[in-house]
Amino acid sequence: QVQLVESGGGLVQPGGSLRLSCAASGFTFSNYIASWYRQAPGKEREYVASITSNGRTTNYLDSVKGRFSIVRDNGKNTVYLEMNSLKPEDTAVYYCKATLLATVYWGQGTQVTVSS
Repeated sequence: QVQLVESGGGLVQPGGSLRLSCAASGFTFSNYIASWYRQAPGKEREYVASITSNGRTTNYLDSVKGRFSIVRDNGKNTVYLEMNSLKPEDTAVYYCKATLLATVYWGQGTQVTVSS
């Protein structure tokens, strides 16, 4: 059974940090591009960051560059999103995505709330 399970979300004050995790199972995760997306209330889901299957190349949404970092551990079938200097506008449900050509898997999401 294919699964992507996110964890690590929560409530954090502005300027704080969180690390999200996404654990994959049921498929060969190391072959897939891994990405993080987010969806704020009343808004479209948007791309946040991605990392190639071998972990050598990363890309980021402009507004998170320098604050967020995506890394993966293929030995643990897990991708992480390290989020620093969090802002209220980062509040959203964060989703993990795995992509290989036309095959796409999504996780169920984890809530991140940035508020004082």
